[in-house]
Amino acid sequence: MILSYFSSAGWQSWDVEHRPVIAEGMALLVDEDLLFEDGQAAPRPVTVINQWLRLLPASGAPAPSSWENYARAVKEWTEFLAEHGVGLFDSRDQLKAGLSRYAEHRAAGPIRSRFAATTWGQHMSILSIFYRWAMQEGFATAEPFTYRSARAVFSGTGRAMQMNLAVRRTPKPHVTIKYLEPDFLDLFRKGLRGLAPDGTRDTGYSGREMTRNAAVGDLALATGLRRSEFTHLLPWEIPALPPAPTAIPIPFPVPAAITKGRKFRTTWISYDALAGLHDYLQLDRAAVTGGSDWRPPRRWGEALLVTDPDPCGGRVNGVRRSWGSLTPAERQRLVAPEGGSCLLAVKGDGGPFTAWATVFERTADRIRARFEPRFPHVHPHRLRHSFSMQTLEYLVTGYYRHAAKLVCDTDADAALIFYLSKADPLLVLRDLLGHSTVLTTEKYLKRLDTTRIYRQAYETAGTAAGLSEDTAARQEAHAEFGDDTDGEL
Repeated sequence: MILSYFSSAGWQSWDVEHRPVIAEGMALLVDEDLLFEDGQAAPRPVTVINQWLRLLPASGAPAPSSWENYARAVKEWTEFLAEHGVGLFDSRDQLKAGLSRYAEHRAAGPIRSRFAATTWGQHMSILSIFYRWAMQEGFATAEPFTYRSARAVFSGTGRAMQMNLAVRRTPKPHVTIKYLEPDFLDLFRKGLRGLAPDGTRDTGYSGREMTRNAAVGDLALATGLRRSEFTHLLPWEIPALPPAPTAIPIPFPVPAAITKGRKFRTTWISYDALAGLHDYLQLDRAAVTGGSDWRPPRRWGEALLVTDPDPCGGRVNGVRRSWGSLTPAERQRLVAPEGGSCLLAVKGDGGPFTAWATVFERTADRIRARFEPRFPHVHPHRLRHSFSMQTLEYLVTGYYRHAAKLVCDTDADAALIFYLSKADPLLVLRDLLGHSTVLTTEKYLKRLDTTRIYRQAYETAGTAAGLSEDTAARQEAHAEFGDDTDGEL
């Protein structure tokens, strides 16, 4: 079975009347004989799989990376069943036997075939979605999975859920996602700036673009944006800097076109991080892009020339477009009026810079080699986890409530102050991270060391911050962490 990707280029020569409705870049599977049908009454399994894949953009999986992951999961499962004489839509007994053998293969089979517990869980979730759809559409009469009923509850509101039993036991979830503790966070921020732990210049390091790296690193830490999100921001989408420093976070809109799931949201950023961004934009970035003759490589597609830009949009090749409508691939092809790329971060020649995983990992490697052997590896998503931890700590200790009281007589955003003062911490964090439901945020936080934060918040800072009256929140925290189970995802 071959994994390929759909492109409509040259469709006029395909002897079809209309352009195919299949999404560009959609993953699709082809049998080894390069046929999709063989004259049988029932369609080939590969045809059914492709039909399911084509529906993913409208059924909760709009990201092209998800299409590929879904296709690979079903492909590998189908190939494994075929090797053992089991059909993709065989009887339940045959499918369950195949699943049992597949689980052993992925857990203790050849090294190259083994899955970690989390990867196994993801594949089982994908296969479960596929079989549920296939049964609803009449392609399958059975599935290999067994479920048990469960109920997820938050703040007295619950919903029924079906738990797939084809999962592996995992360690306590809060130890499986890593973040930077405050002392390591300080080391990392200094490392991006080319500084030693004591704040002096690191004479053994001669890196470049330290202002850019520091500004974007602080942006990721202060907003919780994903790598694809902060990488594809445009300078005109950066909020204006308030006239005076403030302890209240500043709203930071995240365009729908670059978010996971294409859902617009508003996160926030600290004054200091936003000031650093503006310094980079006005000085280092302006010096690099001004007069740059950079153009996107031809393999990327046509250059998109921007004129008359403003915070909402600009003319792209002469046609007015909003920034929020431009995809990441289109943003990388934008050429600014004064020259150079339109992405927030640029290279020395004015072209777009996107290799943030390399920057962060090399910074961590240098810190580990020169100053702190215990310093962890740092990937962009670890900064998102670090933002989550710090924000949760601020929320439950009342830091933002106290800050709101200090600025209540200023011209700060009254709605934001009210939100910070009254909203439940998990609901606030849900909105900032862009989760569709607070139940997702709960599962996310269970993978972080939130036990320590809640304990310290209510045992030490809680009283000073006036949180001793939050009995309901305290009880909820105790209930949340008192009922942890090893099998929680």
